[in-house]
Amino acid sequence: MSIRVLVIEDDERISGVIVRGLREEGYAVEHAPDSEQGWHALKAGGWDLVVLDGWLPGEDGLVILKRFRQNDRATPVLFLTARDAVSDRVRGLDAGADDYLGKPFAFEELLARVRALVRRRDASDGTVVAYHDVKADLAAQRVERAGHPLGLTAKEFGLLVFFLRHPGQVLSRTRIYAHLWDEGPEGMSNTLEVHIKELRRKLEAHGPRLIHTLRGRGYLLGDPPAPHGDEP
Repeated sequence: MSIRVLVIEDDERISGVIVRGLREEGYAVEHAPDSEQGWHALKAGGWDLVVLDGWLPGEDGLVILKRFRQNDRATPVLFLTARDAVSDRVRGLDAGADDYLGKPFAFEELLARVRALVRRRDASDGTVVAYHDVKADLAAQRVERAGHPLGLTAKEFGLLVFFLRHPGQVLSRTRIYAHLWDEGPEGMSNTLEVHIKELRRKLEAHGPRLIHTLRGRGYLLGDPPAPHGDEP
């Protein structure tokens, strides 16, 4: 399942850049152009992250944020503000924002902040993500397969959780690098391949292969490729 992001922003140019950019990165994004539609979307729930503009038609973004925090203290909120004063940023954080970003901003910085907030949410989330006989406890940072604990490094754990959150999806090398290393594969040699090989070794000590290579496309957690498919 993709990470669900709600963008509440009235500026069409800014919202267009955010929505298109995040969708290209694999996020499931919905857009609300004003406070009324934004509040209805917030009440519907199910968001992994909210990007909220401070100035909105109707109610101010701070008002929306304070009301939202009365019922939901867990969902990360990235607060966008055109106000540059320290006091304005402090008000946003005090109202319940997890991070803020001043306008104008580069999309690359927004993306990095989004990734950081999602990782922080993953680390503090007490739920378990699982696929078949593999279970990962996000709070305890513990993984087991068929009841056997696996000693994973921090990077292997992050890689496995990323796969567990996207079962049956082809994950490109570029997307994996962006999620785990905040950059593309250029200049990182075979770093990903080394981590995949070691993760497979630990998983396959207690069961059949789950992470498959699709040449020229990336990797897949799920059923093996068809006969004469991508893997040797």
